[in-house]
Amino acid sequence: MEPGLTPDAERDLRAAVRGDVAADAGSRALMTMDASNYRRVPAAVVAPRDADDVAAALTVCREHGLPVVPRGGGTSIAGQATGTGVVLDFTRYMNRVLDVDPAARTAGVQPGVVLDDLAAAAAPYGLAFGPDPSTHSRCTLGGMIGNNSCGAHSVAWGTTADNVRALDVLTYRGERLHLAGGLPEGGAPALRDGLRRLADDHLALLRTGFPQLPRRISGYALDSLLPEHGRDAVRAFTGSEGTLGVLTEATVGLVPVPAARALVVLGYPDESAAAEAAHLLLPQRPLTIEGMAADLVGPRGASLPRGGAWLFVEVGGDHPDEALARARELCRTADDGVTGHAVVAGPAEQRALWRIREDAAGIATRMPDGSEAWPGWEDCAVPPARLGAYLREFRALLAEHGLRGAPYGHFGDGCVHVRIDFDLVDKAGVARFRRFSEAAADLVVSHGGSLSGEHGDGQARAEMLPKMYGPELIALFSVFKELWDPDRGMNPGMLVRPEEIDTNLRFAVLPPANSRPVDVEFTYPDDRGDFSAAVRRCVGVAKCRTAAPPGDSAVMCPSFRATGDERHSTRGRARLLHEMLAGELITDGWRSTDLRDALDLCLSCKGCRTDCPVGVDMATYKAEFLHHHYRRRLRPRAHYAMGWLPVWLRAAAPFARLLSALAANRSVASLLKRIGGLARERELPELASETFTRWWSARNTNGLTAEAAEPTVVLWPDTFTEHLSPASGRAAVRVLEAAGLRVVTPPQAVCCGLTWVSTGQLGHAKAVMRRTLDRLEPLLDAGLPLVVLEPSCAAALRADLPELLGPGEPRAARLAASVRTFAETLEEFAPGWRPPRIDRAVAGQTHCHQHAVLGDAADRRLRERAGLTGELTGGCCGLAGNFGFERGHFEVSQACAQEALLPALRAAAPGTAVLADGFSCRTQIAQLGGVRARHLAEVLAEGLDGQPPEPRPESEPPESSERAPADDAR
Repeated sequence: MEPGLTPDAERDLRAAVRGDVAADAGSRALMTMDASNYRRVPAAVVAPRDADDVAAALTVCREHGLPVVPRGGGTSIAGQATGTGVVLDFTRYMNRVLDVDPAARTAGVQPGVVLDDLAAAAAPYGLAFGPDPSTHSRCTLGGMIGNNSCGAHSVAWGTTADNVRALDVLTYRGERLHLAGGLPEGGAPALRDGLRRLADDHLALLRTGFPQLPRRISGYALDSLLPEHGRDAVRAFTGSEGTLGVLTEATVGLVPVPAARALVVLGYPDESAAAEAAHLLLPQRPLTIEGMAADLVGPRGASLPRGGAWLFVEVGGDHPDEALARARELCRTADDGVTGHAVVAGPAEQRALWRIREDAAGIATRMPDGSEAWPGWEDCAVPPARLGAYLREFRALLAEHGLRGAPYGHFGDGCVHVRIDFDLVDKAGVARFRRFSEAAADLVVSHGGSLSGEHGDGQARAEMLPKMYGPELIALFSVFKELWDPDRGMNPGMLVRPEEIDTNLRFAVLPPANSRPVDVEFTYPDDRGDFSAAVRRCVGVAKCRTAAPPGDSAVMCPSFRATGDERHSTRGRARLLHEMLAGELITDGWRSTDLRDALDLCLSCKGCRTDCPVGVDMATYKAEFLHHHYRRRLRPRAHYAMGWLPVWLRAAAPFARLLSALAANRSVASLLKRIGGLARERELPELASETFTRWWSARNTNGLTAEAAEPTVVLWPDTFTEHLSPASGRAAVRVLEAAGLRVVTPPQAVCCGLTWVSTGQLGHAKAVMRRTLDRLEPLLDAGLPLVVLEPSCAAALRADLPELLGPGEPRAARLAASVRTFAETLEEFAPGWRPPRIDRAVAGQTHCHQHAVLGDAADRRLRERAGLTGELTGGCCGLAGNFGFERGHFEVSQACAQEALLPALRAAAPGTAVLADGFSCRTQIAQLGGVRARHLAEVLAEGLDGQPPEPRPESEPPESSERAPADDAR
């Protein structure tokens, strides 16, 4: 294990830096990896507040001999954002757009600003930063400059190096430099003179030694120092991967964006045919030419034109008709060899297609059979005209080494991405990884290509650079590095004197592949029961680190957006779990307090299960961890209060009126919340005076009979519908019966076990689930569908129950397959039924578990048929079952609601029907928004009587929903 800071170094850093200095195991664990295969443990993490803070940190590091690694969003794929010294995290404070100059078409940025934030600042002027990697929602400008990032639009707007105008830089020795086209300005005459001599003494080598292709990213761009190129130190520094100095500010160029765009999707018989056609489209001046084959797209290819591979070609225009005309013209010129084509003009449809491409880096990490695939030979580039031939030979090379991968990428620039099913867990697999990498490097060089075409060399490719450049240029790279960094303190092991590609692999610290699997409760069916493999799903693409409110109903990751802290992102928690399993940095295993605290703010929304490109399911991992962490130990009081909620509510049901009256007393409520470990800011929900099943029994409904002619469905009386919201159950019965369905209920009390799962009491959750299966067996044998009104319970039955009980309990899969939502039931079993026309606008919340596990397509169709117009808010309401009620969570819960839900409610017009099928969502809306929300079944039931749905109040929500918690909020 790499050592941490010495006490003297930590003391000096804390004294010198005004920003944050963290040397604890948890903070260091968060920075051990980027999006690559590599892992290096830093000594400390420093989040500087400004350039002076950076200078102060460099002074201390130099005095104590500590290397420095600048880091942005940590999305690098080659390992260059990891290091053993002090990691400078620019995302915490140095993350602003300083100015936008629309006349000059430039912007001033700090290194930690996220690309999407720059895009938002430039958009009002019709401008954008041209390079746009698929990680645009979380990658930083500092990281893009460090790696010379490109993106899908480089055929039109070039690489980052083509779009940087000036840089402010600090060297490891503390020299402040201003780079603005020519040689460095500032107090560095030796550097200036050295760079001039380096170029002038090797003019012929610099003019002939670099391959000429649009995506030559590998190595240092020493040819930019030639006199005919203006001795451009900005371009030479861009792409240096933090090995020369620390960027503190940049001026970047902006490009005018077309007012309208159209997307052309062209189908081809195979990948090579698509690759050979791509460069022929360049004369049409497209904005993008992206390629992918059927083995990457998978089932989503059903929405694409006929073919085995596709080119996504975007064109622009000053207005939609012009963009559409250019798209149609491009289709006409591309007819030769095309198996099918489509022109997509609608922005929403274009976004849906682009998501297939943007998620590719994550999707490609799993083969169709579920086996793992990794970067390591990612993003090489060849001359575009040679791409087809290269891909044919590359596929043959994969087969020769017994490997699989699905190439995709920027075909118009000859740049290819691929994840390959290397076995990096055992020695034989690592040896094959090296053999293949050496052969692949030879192949790229034989085609006149670059080992890196976008993400930089890092540790993944720098060892192979002599194959591409030869010994003379490699020697000049060392001279160049020494001129900037004679102390070798900047990101050692990258580019010059690189570490070998098969060292520092992040899997090397995990238990051997043939060792006994980690003993866990969930069965992890998609990872063959291996918890380590489940944790390895996180490859670091960091889609969970998006700070902006999610679009397209996405949920992940609400706690990161509320806090901005890496440890509260899905990736951060996965990193900590990895280190827990490694046992090298986090040494207390399941008892880890670092992990406990990081998981404490996980809302268990399950958003990552769907939104994460590789399907990380942190809600399940959290439940697993809590189970082991508190095994045979006293738990937090909220685990007993909220985890055992079904038991307490059943016991309280006969005394509901009395208990509700007592809870209305502030002193009694305060005492109950203190005893239960609940947030003092929360109101206790009112108990129903009549449970749903009591009402049901009073209707004198007969039990299931075989003679029933009409379709029969089983209405699941979940805990929330039973004790807290029976009105939704009664309404559902009315609507289902009006649709011609016969409704029955289970013969005995049943429970999905959700509350025990979410608090990690998995032993009891299993017992509850098995008892439920026993009681439901006759209904399962009859093949009846289970209508579950509460989305969180439906998700637990469909996902948690079978994944917890496993294949040894065949009834679990049968139960999961029988679960239907309210809308799914009506659509499937009463397809001819016409719902009442409500003809109202709607607002409200789609439950996060519905988004992640169940889907809401049937709900959308039902609302449309009923004339309920408008979109429900995506994301997470912030209450998330027990989370928002637990002490210490109120501020985060409130922040989640303020992100999208509460603003949508405030913007809703009078008369809008407020919908939320989840009891938690309805509670959050009531307590923070001052509005009564209802289940869709309640709104439809009122429509059966011709009664308009209850409108929202015309007044604004109460002021308390806007302010931080205070004593008067109790």
